[in-house]
Amino acid sequence: MAQLSDDCFAQGGKLMRAGEALELLGRSVVRVTGSETQALDAALGRILAEDVAAPLDVPSHDNSAVDGYAVFFDDLDPERDTVLPVTGRAAAGHPLGRTANRGEAIRIFTGAAMPEGPDCVMMQEDCELASERGGDRVVLRPGLARGANRRLRGEDIGAGETVLHAGMRLRPQDLGQAAAVGRRELLVSKPLRVALFSTGDELREPGAPLEPGCIYDSNRTTIHGLLAGMGCAITDLGILKDEAASLRAALEAAAHDHDLVVTSGGVSVGDEDHVRGAVEALGQLHLWRLAIKPGRPIALGQIGAIPFVGLPGNPVAVMVTFLYIVRPMILRLMGGTGLTPHHFRVAADFSHKKKKDRREWVRASLVADGAVGWRAVKFPRQGAGILSSMVESEGLVALPEEMTRLEPGTMVDFLPFSEVAS
Repeated sequence: MAQLSDDCFAQGGKLMRAGEALELLGRSVVRVTGSETQALDAALGRILAEDVAAPLDVPSHDNSAVDGYAVFFDDLDPERDTVLPVTGRAAAGHPLGRTANRGEAIRIFTGAAMPEGPDCVMMQEDCELASERGGDRVVLRPGLARGANRRLRGEDIGAGETVLHAGMRLRPQDLGQAAAVGRRELLVSKPLRVALFSTGDELREPGAPLEPGCIYDSNRTTIHGLLAGMGCAITDLGILKDEAASLRAALEAAAHDHDLVVTSGGVSVGDEDHVRGAVEALGQLHLWRLAIKPGRPIALGQIGAIPFVGLPGNPVAVMVTFLYIVRPMILRLMGGTGLTPHHFRVAADFSHKKKKDRREWVRASLVADGAVGWRAVKFPRQGAGILSSMVESEGLVALPEEMTRLEPGTMVDFLPFSEVAS
């Protein structure tokens, strides 16, 4: 597969806007994973690596949309009831097997192939059966339109039509579409192999004794969940101590058999921040200073040809930078398309001051409002270290760079976590 250029993450020293960061990723990051064939039941969440075209029409024959009676429209009286003999039966998988004749009604069920000849179906609820001299007859009410309740061959998909496109992340309905055109397997991108570790002498594994000055490592668990939700193959390397030689050895080893290396913490310029020096010794590192809040610093670089991401240490900043920067980057590395998640317009239920030329994301939840549809209610504590704000909120309100003050009632863009956290 293609490799990233040596300077793909290079950028100027000024603060970079969020949109500029995504544009740079779109231009410079290419797919690095290979492809493999997977059965449909194993392809959920994978990136499709081929266009899928339909070899047949779907449906493959005209069929009935309802249970009822297939008749010729021209046999029906437009003003009064029409009485016709019931002379045959068609069920799904069991066609009539002959051409229907004028002047007869065929009992038909939902999904059954339309007999040759009849061009409409009257629902059984609009009919009345009448037995006369031992034979069944049906009373059909007036008002049925020509072609009513008849699904045409190919009205869903035409033969030769592309139904799935390379680069899309496969959802349950996409797999159903593949099955509908007869596919049992799909060519998909192999999972991105990600090495993940945290750095810091103060970190402890959850459940371990917590000495004074130490904290539990929550960032690695959060990042692991975000990576797993994207279908990555993760190697959890645990917590690495703030020691230059061991960090360098761990990074070098991880780069040999992974497609991406991700860390949390240790990329600043302090005496104990050794990740930055280790990456620069093995390749190069670019510290992106993004004009965003929370999560301004994020380190992107390469260990040899392998991309490296150094996420910030604050838990909220970790999630925000992952969702807006790392997630689209991972999609690109696996051949995915569509870097920008969907936002939804809602009314703000709060006021907020912010600096110009900086994009801010405010944690919020939605409440129903009959007048405007939905209102975004701000979580009361917005600090970058308050992980509970991400737990108790439903998403992020995105405030653009040009805005300096938000007033209640203003329409804003809302990103639900359900849009990006899986």
